[in-house]
Amino acid sequence: MGERRLTVLFLPESAYGPTSNCVGIGDVLRDRGHRVVFASERAWAGRLAGHGFEEILIDIESTPGDDRDGKSQLFWQDYVDTLTPEFRRSTYQQLETVIARMWATLIDGVKRAEPQLRRAIAELRPDVVVEDNVVLFPALATAGVPFVRIASCNPLEVPGTDVPPIFSGYPSNDRSQWGRFRAEFERTHRRLWEDFNAWVQRQGADPLPDLRFMPEADVNLYLYPEVADYVDRREMNPNWIRLESSVRRTDEPFELPEKIAQGEGSLIYFSLGTLGSGDVRLMQRLIDMLEHTVHRYIVALGPRHAELRLPPNVWGAEFVPQTSILPIVDLVITHGGNNTVTEAFHFGKPMVVLPLFWDQYDNAQRVQELGFGARLDPHRVTFRELHEAVERLLGNAWMRQRLREIGAEIRAQDGLRRAADEIERAGVTHAARTTV
Repeated sequence: MGERRLTVLFLPESAYGPTSNCVGIGDVLRDRGHRVVFASERAWAGRLAGHGFEEILIDIESTPGDDRDGKSQLFWQDYVDTLTPEFRRSTYQQLETVIARMWATLIDGVKRAEPQLRRAIAELRPDVVVEDNVVLFPALATAGVPFVRIASCNPLEVPGTDVPPIFSGYPSNDRSQWGRFRAEFERTHRRLWEDFNAWVQRQGADPLPDLRFMPEADVNLYLYPEVADYVDRREMNPNWIRLESSVRRTDEPFELPEKIAQGEGSLIYFSLGTLGSGDVRLMQRLIDMLEHTVHRYIVALGPRHAELRLPPNVWGAEFVPQTSILPIVDLVITHGGNNTVTEAFHFGKPMVVLPLFWDQYDNAQRVQELGFGARLDPHRVTFRELHEAVERLLGNAWMRQRLREIGAEIRAQDGLRRAADEIERAGVTHAARTTV
């Protein structure tokens, strides 16, 4: 799309899902000859460079005096450890004890990063800026170049009268609790939003939409397959572009370990995400349940991997190349993070979803109500419930065939390249206008 070489600045959330998504898109843009730069939390130093990208290090989650020895997840892992007891509460209760507290922490990071990010943009002079996050960094919206938003989260983040409220995990066909939940969201978030909205405007950005911490951008991309989207209840506005999936090509190949290469039963992938896997007691409880089945398991063990005991039918590692593993498994047990859910659809895999916080409940509910998986409570699920859900999904030949067909359709859409196309188009169009 044109021969102009663009400078594209990515600012993903300091989490593996959004960062991996941006790495995949950035890889395509780099292959097209563009300069791709990542602004990331200082604790991520070297990780993006390891993929061949330029890095601009920003103090978002920590101050320069914090010595975290390059461990990018320590801040959020320590933070989530303090919230773990709250994850056992209802989604209604979590609005105050989890969700509002997370928003406040994210906003603190934005304010800390703002002057650093402005200096970085002034020096870099990008042609287009891309943010994959749930909270606005005003420096990006006021950079004077196209601003691209990527929403790597459940599309309920864009509210509507005919869809359940975000973070609720409520069914689409039962409105009885929607109003109560929305009223509690306003009670617990109104003051926080007002203060942030006023600060955003003092930085020169436009006012935020009511009770939303991220505005619409010049280009808005959201990551969710149409088959699971809420198109039966509301279409997104035309300025939103759905990416059926966005699966990176940068994961290394995976060879099935000898420990589980042979044996009876199906091959199953289990991950609670980097933050969820930090709950060792929960991880060990669930892994112990896996031992007493006929199946074989690949487990993403996370940062506290050395503390976990693995039975003979389970293999795991701290980090695993998820997008190389998903094609070879028969079923996915997941926390319901948006990237894992959309990647499971991409490869046509049924899911058992064990949500912990944020929009994981919404993804779990959507997967279950559409018949593509089961939603279970990770803290209260029994062996029998988990075993029956796994066997029911593995034994549903029609559903598994339907998911294979859906996966083929999603892969044909090539969302990764479409995202790169839209970012490239925005940058090239702007550059052409400014040089006329």
